[in-house]
Amino acid sequence: MKRILAVLLLLGALIPSVASASPRDICGPAAPGFARCYAKLDSRAALRATGYSPADLRSAYRLPDTGGAGETIAIVDAGDAPTAEADLAVYRQTYGLPACTTANGCFRKVNQHGEAAPLPPRQGDWPVEAALDLDMASAACAQCKILLVEGDDASFEALGTAVDTAVKLGATIVSNSYGAPESHWSGDFAAHYRHPGVAIVASSGDGGFAAPSAPAVYSSVVAVGGTSLSKADNARGWTESVWKGASSGCSAWVPKPAWQKDPNCPGRTVADVAAVADPATGPAVYETTVLHGWTVVGGTSASAPFIAGVIALAGHHDQYPDASRLYAGKLYDVVGGDNVVFEECGDYLCTGVPGYDGPTGNGTPNGLAAF
Repeated sequence: MKRILAVLLLLGALIPSVASASPRDICGPAAPGFARCYAKLDSRAALRATGYSPADLRSAYRLPDTGGAGETIAIVDAGDAPTAEADLAVYRQTYGLPACTTANGCFRKVNQHGEAAPLPPRQGDWPVEAALDLDMASAACAQCKILLVEGDDASFEALGTAVDTAVKLGATIVSNSYGAPESHWSGDFAAHYRHPGVAIVASSGDGGFAAPSAPAVYSSVVAVGGTSLSKADNARGWTESVWKGASSGCSAWVPKPAWQKDPNCPGRTVADVAAVADPATGPAVYETTVLHGWTVVGGTSASAPFIAGVIALAGHHDQYPDASRLYAGKLYDVVGGDNVVFEECGDYLCTGVPGYDGPTGNGTPNGLAAF
């Protein structure tokens, strides 16, 4: 024991920033008209146990091991992730999930125009985002096909084109783990995220209570917030609270949808639903272009592709012209915690309260009944 403690103390002395640092953003700030990914790297992972496995997540959310064989989840990201297929193979093999490769027809990677080549240049550390997205979609729906559509860059024009291409290529659910605070120009890209018959999912963001993020704020999108998830000695075996970083907010640009009834926001409220996002209680991810294999990654970049997989498992992707289906209950209600960072807020828009709240929406998956 003394030897183990000595090693840990040495690690702390050599890398004090790791021992004390908060999770870092994978993608830095974005220029107007561009998005940033919402993945967060838990730099403390080296000093603790590995992240959650697919079996852990299925246990936490009472999900079946099989289902979704007829569904295709599209992952939209910016730039090429050169090792995406190889990294996904390691993740799935490690956890006993069926192979998903180009050779067996399960995996496909294309540019924003739907072609296998030329692929766009890499955009910074976005390959980590792609790995997180692919792993979380796989964790929820191991039998789903996966389509990775790579935008030329992180502009909303390129990413929106990639969404349109994903739908043209047969995606039944499209996951978007990126965004930017809404503004006067946000509405210019809303049509890219409106495809009747296809479920469009987006991360709420990772900036706490603030201006909502586009594309999550669009009324045609399922906006996914985030929780902190921990094992517990209770009937469920798990407990959840609001993740401090999960974005929520009241739109100044998107009108209130008829199916949202919360009282203190005259516009669209974000989010609609949630899943684990806290990097400190996040999933294990395998990525080798930027990182060196296994690590723990979180952010609402984790919860959005996971919810996309849950929608695929349930098989009702054609019933998501918006998020209204998720406002009928049958979810785990998340109570406790808040996401107040800079803005003042003292009600459900930033606090985990019984019933609907901004950071977690109506709650997290409790089996497939709500989906």
